[in-house]
Parts: sequence; structure tokens; C-alpha cells
Amino acid sequence: MLATFQKDSFWVRLFIGFFLTLIGLAMVITLVPGPVGSVDQRGDSLAVVEGAEITTTDVRQRLNRLSSRQNIPPALEALYARELADQMIFARVLEAEAARLGIRITEQELADRIKRIVPTVFAGNAFLGRERYELEVQQRAGMTVPEFEEEIRKAMLEDKVLRLATDSYRASRAEVEEEFRKRNEKVKLDYVLLKPDSLESSVTPAEAELAAYFEKSKSQYQVPEKRSVRYALLDLFQLRLRAVPTEAELQSHYNSQLQRFRVENRARVSHILFKTVGKSDPEIEEVRKKAEDVLARLRKGAKFEDLARQHSEDSTKEKGGDLGWIVPGQTVPDFERNAFSLPLGKVSDLIKTEYGFHILRVAERENARTRPFEEVRPAIVAEVTSAKADQLAQELTDKITDAVRQSPRRPLDELAKQFSMSISETPLLAPGEMVGDISNAPEIHDEIARLKPGELSLPFRVTRGAVVFTLKQVAPAHQGILDEVRSKALENFRREKGVELARTQAESLSKRVSAGEDLAQVAKSLSLEVKASESFARNGAVTGVGSGSDFATAFEMPAGSFSKPTQIGANWVVFRVHSRDEAKPEELEKQMKDLEEQVVRAKIGLAYAEFRAELQSRMFREGRLVINEANYRRLTNGAWSHRK
Repeated sequence: MLATFQKDSFWVRLFIGFFLTLIGLAMVITLVPGPVGSVDQRGDSLAVVEGAEITTTDVRQRLNRLSSRQNIPPALEALYARELADQMIFARVLEAEAARLGIRITEQELADRIKRIVPTVFAGNAFLGRERYELEVQQRAGMTVPEFEEEIRKAMLEDKVLRLATDSYRASRAEVEEEFRKRNEKVKLDYVLLKPDSLESSVTPAEAELAAYFEKSKSQYQVPEKRSVRYALLDLFQLRLRAVPTEAELQSHYNSQLQRFRVENRARVSHILFKTVGKSDPEIEEVRKKAEDVLARLRKGAKFEDLARQHSEDSTKEKGGDLGWIVPGQTVPDFERNAFSLPLGKVSDLIKTEYGFHILRVAERENARTRPFEEVRPAIVAEVTSAKADQLAQELTDKITDAVRQSPRRPLDELAKQFSMSISETPLLAPGEMVGDISNAPEIHDEIARLKPGELSLPFRVTRGAVVFTLKQVAPAHQGILDEVRSKALENFRREKGVELARTQAESLSKRVSAGEDLAQVAKSLSLEVKASESFARNGAVTGVGSGSDFATAFEMPAGSFSKPTQIGANWVVFRVHSRDEAKPEELEKQMKDLEEQVVRAKIGLAYAEFRAELQSRMFREGRLVINEANYRRLTNGAWSHRK
């Protein structure tokens, strides 16, 4: 690949994002079903696609890499693991299908795409070298160059297959007109929303009533086996206190990372954007006039941040137009030229780019330099300390592993004393509950479930360090009695009664207004509130209530008419059509291009989802795709859904 860069003269100047954009696209929840099979339950094999294995370790490494770049709440780790696993499995499936169809990505195609993603690795026609390339990839994507190029190649391959599967899709006139109607036909409603959960607090059953409810459904209240454990923790925080780096180690780390501390020429810029994308020439002229008016106000002393919040059509508007620091090659040429030449604090003339008209102001500018050791010393101390502590933790964990294997039934206290580990214990825990302040990871609960009295587990690496468990107590699964499950039974009772009350009130409200009573007065008598929606189309929504499709009947009703009780999710709604705005036929031709694109995009989305599902299902039937269901469940807390 480097050879391709070094001999290629093509230069793409527009910065279109970097690899994390690809990761973001890959993380979109597809909800596309796939086939189920089974493989050897030993080891950490997750799936096999035509002989190529994907392991749970592969997925965890991806998850760890993602976690290092963004905060993933513990409650969502299983969901992220599932999406990563599904994406990795489908990537292999797609590669196999592409090979069957003779589709491939050439070295030149890959090189051209990388140039567009990391243009800062090139100066004009010249490739700036492997070291610069590796640094950019590490900083932007958090991975090695081979990993980076492989991920881009996979994304390009999927794009080629997508185009092959969907290139023939077109929008008919009837489909465009239907989409036009969906977008432009609007209604405005007066409505009453009845929420079961807001009625639950008013439900106070007598003891006999709750007992009778429990008796009818007590088979639902099984108390699972619970286990308590004692555990010894090798605390990573304590190891960091011991892993104090020397000055020589800090200086060595700094010297080995000098390129990383190199700061390019950069400017801190704010802008106000007036978009012109997709607009006609007369519309662009109106945008220009608006931009010139705002520019005139700025030159008379108006505050830049205030006008940015009022007029900018960019995501930075809430920050007063602040784009933060930019470097050469990151923005389009005219924007960049002003960013690096405009006097500090001055307002630019109108700058026309492919996006629209910009008004620019530069707050700060810095020349390229290498940050000195003392400036970055705190970060280096943290990095070296963490690395030393991790190395020490791994060495001690290996020793603990050897000690447990040699004597798996030795007392936990003895092991803890030998390795300076702290001892804690848990109450009785059901599967999925937090194990002390350590973790609630499925693999830890699996290990606790396998423990026999007197046994030690092998050490588990957790966020806080490494932990070894021993069984303390087991409470067998059994049929719960009311006193054990009272809170759950009361919660379920109130939920059911809340649903019943909401439905009953909705029916009463609908009956009374249909008989001619005033909506506001009836709602008030039931301690309810009438609200008014904004005007919305079928592809719109009533904020906090539901989508336009939930109110489909409203678009067929005359103004002034009332609906029947309508259930939306867990809630109930009764509404009156306040007014209707019909679609204007003369607007159809103006919107035609955009409507056609929208219809085709929707068709492609559905077709590709179906293609993906069918491809995985076919490969399963042919034995080319096999899933380790047990490992998949342990990794993701769920089954691999399937279609056959």
C-alpha cells in the first residue's frame, strides 16, 4: 500500500472524515436477523465462516478499543458487544459472498479512499512517509495501519456489494406522489394522553386483594438460585501507587513519542454558516442577502456569538459558532486560506464554499511546534505509571494463576496474604446482579455458578485489577412466597391496574365527547389535560406521544371529528382533528428530485436488509456459517436471532 501512495499523483483536497466515521456507521443497530447453528463449545470460538474463525477475544479487543475512545456505560456493554459481534460475523459473510461473485477491492481503489480519509498524510502529490501515516492512523483510529486498511477495505467491499444488489432501484411516479403526500399533508390535533404509569401510584390494594392476585399468578414468581462468594482482589489502584516511574523512564517515553507531541500549525475558528446546498439560484441570492445583512451587523459591533446562535445553520451554533482548532488540509481551500491569514479577532468577508456562505472569525493561531517535556509531563507520568502497573498486574496475575492451579483448594485468606490482596464478600446474589463493587459480567456469574465448596476460581481480570472467588453459601431455587416477592408482585399488580385505568378513562372520555360534551370540560372532570400538537405530516411526530404513523387515522378524518381510544405503546390517546393542511400539487415538481432520492433510499435500505438476512440464512443452510450459541449468549446476554 505504501508503494502505491509513493508513486500516485492523485490528490484529494476535501477532508471527508476519518475512520471513526466508518466505525460509527458499523455500529448502527441493524436488527437484521441471522441464522443459528452450533460449534464446538470449548474455547472462545464465536463463529466460523467458511473455515475462518471469529472468537470472543476478537470481539472483546474491538470493544476495549472502542471503550478507550468513548465512554460505554456498563449497562450497554452487552449491547455494544452484540453489535460488534454481528458486524464482524457479517463482514466475513460478505467477504465470502464477494469472493464468490468475483468482487474485490484493488490496491489503487484502497489507496484513493485512504487519501480522502487521511489527507494530512500527503503534501500536494507527496506521501509524507510511513511514520507520519502510522501516527495519524493511531491517533485517529486507535489501531495499526494493517488493521486500519483492512477495515476500510471491508467497508468498501460492502459498498460495492450494496450497489450491485440495489443499483436497479428506481422510483415510480406513483411512489413519488405518495411520498409527496406523506410529507406535505399535515394535521393539527387537540389530544388527551393517558399514561398508565402515572396512574399506578394511585393503586393501593388491600392485603387480601394482593394475596389473591399473587395466588393466581404465583408460578411467575420463581426465586432463582442465589450464591454468595468471598473474593480476593489484586487492586490495580494500589499497584499504581507502587509503580512510580523514574525520571529516566519518563524522559525515555517522551523521546520515543516525540512525533506524537508534534503540534501542527493550527487556528481556533468560529463561523456562521448560511447553507445553499440544494437551493436554486434565486434562493441562493436570498441567502446571500441574509448573510450580507448579518455581516453588516457584525461590523457595526454586534456580538458574533449571539448572531451565530440566531442565524448559523451549523451544529456549532449552540457554541456561538466555535469550530475549535483546525489544521491545514482539514477544511475546504477558501475556508482554510482565511483561517490562516485573517487577523485575529477580525471578521472575514463572505466566504463562498460548496456548503454555503461563511462568516469567519479567528480567535487564536499557533505555529507548528513540539510540545516540551515539562508541558506534557503529567500525561507521560500517567501513561508510564499505568503501563508499569498493568505489567505488574499481569505478572502477579500469572503467578496467582500458577498458585491456584497448583493448589485449587487452598484457603482464600492464605492466597490473599501471599499476594497482598484485599478480601471482601457478597450477600446472596441472583444471576446478573452486581458482584460486590467488581462487575456483573456474565462470565463471572458463569464461573460463580460452576464453583464447588472449597474451590478457588482462576483469577479474572476486571477493571479494578484481578479477582479470585471462593464459594460461601448457596440458596437453592424455589417457588417464592408472597413475603419474598412482595415488591415485585405489588409492582406487577399496579402496572396491570394502571393499564386498566388508562383504558377505562380513555373509553369514558371518548364516549362522552362523541355524545357532544366539551373536550376540555370532560378532561378536567377526569383530572386530565388537553394539549395541542404542532402541525405534522405522516413522516412527522407528536412530541412525547408518538410518530405520524401512530396517528394515521387522523389524516383520513375531517376537521372537528374525534378519534376512538387509540393505544400508542403503553399509553392511550383520545384526539380531535383541529385542522388539516392539504398537500399543494404545485409544490410537487419543486420537490421531485428530493422525493425520488428519498423513495430510492428507502427501497435500498429495505432491500439490503433483506439481502443481508437472506445471505446469512443461505450460508447457514449450506453449512458455510456456524454460530457458537453458548459463547454468543455469554458475550452478549442474548441469543443469535435467526431466519431459515
